[in-house]
Amino acid sequence: MKNPPPPVKVLLVDDNALGSMARKVILSDNGYIVETARSGEEAWEIFQRDHFDIVVTDYKMPGMNGAELIGLIRRASTPARVIMLSGRIHDLGLTEKSTGADELIPKSNKEVPELLRAVKKLSTRPRRRAAASHPGSSTPPKTRSAHAQ
Repeated sequence: MKNPPPPVKVLLVDDNALGSMARKVILSDNGYIVETARSGEEAWEIFQRDHFDIVVTDYKMPGMNGAELIGLIRRASTPARVIMLSGRIHDLGLTEKSTGADELIPKSNKEVPELLRAVKKLSTRPRRRAAASHPGSSTPPKTRSAHAQ
């Protein structure tokens, strides 16, 4: 008998406490293990300490923005997949290529089903792009062991 795969671990990053809590409840209710961070800096500290399959990050946050966080994650050469949320995706001209995200989801009344669809899709597919230098913070990432749990 084959053991079931371990639950998917999600790091949810948003400076809006209510939005973050609502997303955490929705993802947890759907069987995902969710940890939250209130800033890009806090998320980067948590990300370096633990293994996450998926990072869901807001774009606009005080200090480090979501694209800068994604840049650090990509340079760390981890298999983590990244979803970016923003209420201004179209206004800012954000794309997967410009942000480094695997998926972009506009904050809207359709966000919940789109988030669940994207998390499910990304948790079952291998990463599509090799880690590469990406726009973002110039702070070099600290090395961490792959898949440390």
